[in-house]
Amino acid sequence: MNEKVKSGSRNVAIVGPYLSGKTTLLESLLFVTGAISRKGSVKDGNTVGDSANESRDRHMSVEVSAASTEYNDLRFNFLDCPGSVEFAQETYNALMGVDAAIVVCEPIRDRVLTLAPLFKFLDDWEIPHIVFVNKMDRANIHVLETLHALKAVSSRPLVAHQYPIMQGEQLTGFIDMVSEQAYQYHPGAPADLIPFPENLKEEEHTARAEMLEALANFDDHLLEELLEDIEPPQEEILKDLKMELGADLVVPVFFGVAEQDYGVRPLLEALVREAPEPETTAERRLTKASNSPIAQVLKTFYTPQGGKLSLVRVWQGKLTDGIVLNGVRAGGLYRLMGQQQQSVNEVLAGDIVAVSRLEGIKTGDILSPDAQLKADLPKAEQLEPVYALAITPEKRNDEVKLSSAITKLLEEDPSLNWEQHGDTHEVILWGQGEIHLQVALDRLRRKYNLPMTTHMPQVPYKETIRKPVAAVHGRYKHQSGGHGQFGDVFLDIQPLPRGEGFNFRETIVGGVVPRQYIPGVEMGVREFLAHGPLGFPVVDVAVTLTNGSYHNVDSSEQAFKQAARLAMQTGVPQAQPTLLEPILKVQVTTPSEFTSKALQLLSGKRGQILGYEGRNDWQGWDNISAYLPQAEMHDFIVELRSLTLGVGSFHWEYDHLQEVPEKLAERVLQSNTNGHANGNGNGNSK
Repeated sequence: MNEKVKSGSRNVAIVGPYLSGKTTLLESLLFVTGAISRKGSVKDGNTVGDSANESRDRHMSVEVSAASTEYNDLRFNFLDCPGSVEFAQETYNALMGVDAAIVVCEPIRDRVLTLAPLFKFLDDWEIPHIVFVNKMDRANIHVLETLHALKAVSSRPLVAHQYPIMQGEQLTGFIDMVSEQAYQYHPGAPADLIPFPENLKEEEHTARAEMLEALANFDDHLLEELLEDIEPPQEEILKDLKMELGADLVVPVFFGVAEQDYGVRPLLEALVREAPEPETTAERRLTKASNSPIAQVLKTFYTPQGGKLSLVRVWQGKLTDGIVLNGVRAGGLYRLMGQQQQSVNEVLAGDIVAVSRLEGIKTGDILSPDAQLKADLPKAEQLEPVYALAITPEKRNDEVKLSSAITKLLEEDPSLNWEQHGDTHEVILWGQGEIHLQVALDRLRRKYNLPMTTHMPQVPYKETIRKPVAAVHGRYKHQSGGHGQFGDVFLDIQPLPRGEGFNFRETIVGGVVPRQYIPGVEMGVREFLAHGPLGFPVVDVAVTLTNGSYHNVDSSEQAFKQAARLAMQTGVPQAQPTLLEPILKVQVTTPSEFTSKALQLLSGKRGQILGYEGRNDWQGWDNISAYLPQAEMHDFIVELRSLTLGVGSFHWEYDHLQEVPEKLAERVLQSNTNGHANGNGNGNSK
């Protein structure tokens, strides 16, 4: 299909916390620009942004959704990003390919803190962004208080681009801070020019002065004008806004009610006038290596109808139908409107489209027809997994399909991970939280016909011994006609320091156990240690073969292996076996106002606090270091987020094994006797 060539484009991500109204804003943007004739609603599950089944089921975005529209002779590619912290990887991957972002938030003071991690990511990567304060019909604080709260969580200065006109709790219009003209909103129509409200003159003047002062920090000429009380021309203010927004030096703020289309047209106009062009973004992001076309994958989809789709940003050159990228022939080029696809023949630099059937290509990959290309483009860091479930296909015959399906699942969502645990032999699916994994399981069922049963992963407990035992005798003698089996050993069994593992040696004198049979003794010892008397692998044990005897005809390596097992079965229970649990070292990150709650949470889960300090480059945030039993980890991220408005996070790594407290050990062993080696906490295993 041939398209009318537009004079330019803007690639814009719509981001913000869960329930802030991002998908509703996208619906309004598409409606106002004529891309759709009727708006859907999140509640009814018929919006463009929430077209995936998993999104409609939960009334929330769970993946990036792309939509293309036209306005003022520009093509807009909007990427509606999930708001839940559990799907943050989707948002971060998409942000690496846009020219600007709209940060949608609510005018509620208690929720402003949830913007802090997003603002930090945007500023770290110098991604220009505009704030759209949505749901102004539900504001619980004054406009200036809203701005003050937002400034507290942003490292860039926020500047009010407009001042809302309120009538009681209703948003009725706005004052443009550049032109100082007032407008009144009308449902389903552009706003009308109205006389300037005298009762807002002082407040608007204060807010405008702050805007101009913020801009003057980066423009000496504007600063001189302000010092000399000269009113700067509108063109100069708009030029400064464009330059400083494009360099991520300031953050303009708009107000509106997306559900009623209030504030959407001024937001669009600002994107046209002030958001950076794709060429500017490419100059900042791309290290050019050649003149060959260059694109990057922002998101991977597996669709029921068309198979694999790769959403790509074209950074340089043009892509044509059937082009070969990274050695793979592209199946087709498509503009997306949610799950609807529109075929196109070619796309130019600065555009975002979907490319079909790029097998073997992953999210984040840099694409080019030039096999020798060494282009450099930034890629969002992959988030570490913090929540796990053990999964098993409902139908045993489906086990052979699981690996292939999970591989595709991980291509769609790189923040998922999976492993087959070496100790517990469970298949474990890792992700960013409970909802995240439930969405993944829904996809396995819907897309690949692989329904799963799940349970909390087993804790990989170990056991060890507390005291040595000497000269433990093991004799294996078996006669069944013909040659028999005979092996006879004496073993010393000793505990080793924690973390030493297993050590085997022999002190045989006089050949009482021939050399060729000694490997069999070690094999028998190792086989026993794989499943000790408490039901778990035995670690930190030294075994010494000290004596024995053999038969010239009946002895064999196999017989000595059996003799060693018998000796271990006798000796290890006498050596005071004890249960060990894995201890993880965790670093918890939380706003300082929640640090005391996080410390209480750790202590309540048998954690050992190692200390806490301010987080580098995060004003008002703390890092807490602690040891935490793995058995207590399963719901830790759920509880931490609950205490910290969803912004608390943690990093973890295995550190050491430690004896389980006696009463708890009794419960674990009782549970293991009943066939569930999960203990009290059923913590994550890795």
